[in-house]
Amino acid sequence: MKIAKDTVVTVNYKLSDAQNNLIEEGSQPMVYLHGGYENTLPKIEEELDGKEKGYSSTIQVEPEDAFGDYDPALVKVEDRKRLPEPLEVGMQFEGVAEGVDEEPTIFTVTDIADDKVVLDGNHPLAGMALRFDLSVVDVRAASDEEIAHGHVHGEHGHHHEMDDSDEGDHFRSQPLN
Repeated sequence: MKIAKDTVVTVNYKLSDAQNNLIEEGSQPMVYLHGGYENTLPKIEEELDGKEKGYSSTIQVEPEDAFGDYDPALVKVEDRKRLPEPLEVGMQFEGVAEGVDEEPTIFTVTDIADDKVVLDGNHPLAGMALRFDLSVVDVRAASDEEIAHGHVHGEHGHHHEMDDSDEGDHFRSQPLN
């Protein structure tokens, strides 16, 4: 079966930066609903469209097609007393970046110094060209329910245990530009 809109694609992947420094090697395959559902980066969908099980490729995705350019406006310094304790580098909080947009942003604590905390709202991979080694493991037709929900159900995908009003309880890679 060829990869096309409304197919479920299972891909083994390795993610590196443009200098081939390993960032992540998927311990589980990535399983996504193909066809513009924002379940993976558009450039990955573009590369795999029309391909079949067994296809392998390495692609480089520039920041504007991945997680956007690094935006210094998304870095802010807060008083430590405004954040909960215990506080550690790497912790994440949801907030709104002043003057950037009204959408909530996930901020990561990148530095703690005395009574100040540096929060960065950029995606950790923002500003980086990314290299993906992709290998298609399986392709199948999506179920009507998966198409209606816009994501994969079952193994390595998402399955609603509750009612359909629990949107947002699954991860989707989305460019932040």
